[in-house]
Amino acid sequence: MAIQKKLVVIGGGAAGFFCAINAAMLQPDLQVILVEKSNKVLSKVKISGGGRCNVTHHCFEIEALSKHYPRGQHFLKKAFHWFNATDTIQWFEQRGVTLKAEADGRMFPVTDSSQTIIDCLLKEADKYGVRVQLGMDIKRIDRIDNHFVMQDVNGKSLTADYLCIATGGQPKTTQYEWLTSMGHDIELPVPSLFTFNIPNNNITQLMGVSVDRATIKIQSSKLVESGPLLITHWGLSGPAILKLSAWGARYLADCNYHFTALVNWLPDYTENSLRDSWPELRRLNGAQKMYTKNPFGLPNRLWQYLLLQAGIDAEKRWADLPAKQQNTLIQYLTAHSFPVKGKTTFKEEFVTCGGIKLAQVDVNTMQSKIVPHLYFAGEILDIDGVTGGFNFQNAWTTGWIAANAIAAIKEEP
Repeated sequence: MAIQKKLVVIGGGAAGFFCAINAAMLQPDLQVILVEKSNKVLSKVKISGGGRCNVTHHCFEIEALSKHYPRGQHFLKKAFHWFNATDTIQWFEQRGVTLKAEADGRMFPVTDSSQTIIDCLLKEADKYGVRVQLGMDIKRIDRIDNHFVMQDVNGKSLTADYLCIATGGQPKTTQYEWLTSMGHDIELPVPSLFTFNIPNNNITQLMGVSVDRATIKIQSSKLVESGPLLITHWGLSGPAILKLSAWGARYLADCNYHFTALVNWLPDYTENSLRDSWPELRRLNGAQKMYTKNPFGLPNRLWQYLLLQAGIDAEKRWADLPAKQQNTLIQYLTAHSFPVKGKTTFKEEFVTCGGIKLAQVDVNTMQSKIVPHLYFAGEILDIDGVTGGFNFQNAWTTGWIAANAIAAIKEEP
């Protein structure tokens, strides 16, 4: 009788659970143990999407889906052929969890509760006999006689035939040392998905004001994004800022988060095209006071703030606006300059740009090209997506591919 093979999955998040469950389901003879260093599992699933869990994105073309990843785009383009958003929806649906799409493409369980996803994963883990060990912080891995021998911080040891590491992104290079000691190289980790701090700027008096569409450019760079923008008590946030922070993660880190953001509050105009349209705007609104007549559909508080910044008094009519104030206002409307000094993590959805170099991982199996029977899943890899369910989709995809590859290993005679 063959000795039962053992898979250990390190990391009790989305990728770790998905790997463990699917491996146990696909290969019933496999003993699967999932270890987590904290005392709770799936904590990021719990808080994601304001407690609703943004499971994936309503995007079913592989090419289009892969374009939402600043890092890992080409790698995932291949990986999504194995498991993508369509497969995620079906996987959960087969287990009684229906997902719904919102107008912006984000997909949530119809219950609007992340607990639905957590309960589903825990139930499946239990169903297929996945053993979960909490409070086990692995700090050393050795490869001895075709086995992995792991030790945690308390000296407790664990062995495995196959090992999948799904510990998520780590903010410091030193936190990867237990992996680099096995021969893997790390892309330097830096934060992604953060908001911009603008200290001592009176725009923060408008906290809570948002626009449906603005264009934000990082001065002296090619970085530019459009989308909803939110003013907060510390600076600028909203989907456009988060996307910009993801695409510019390395550049903005190199700037030490000190840079200038240029906001075009009217993305249908450039500075020149707005100047060309101004005579007609003046003709149409001439007799009306500028503070009460806002022809651009901007929130009134923002419009009046911009007029004040341009030095325009409350009684000024459109027809009486001097050329100098007109030019100043046009600049504020289309290229409002904000000196950014620092960042704030967006809610609790910390995402790291960086991780295990993708060149050292086989995209079709998630197996290390350096260490046999060592696999990776999720954000431990140098993959990160913009906000909108893309980071979870990476977790499901890489977790499933690793599980499928491990379950398919034929016993050596």
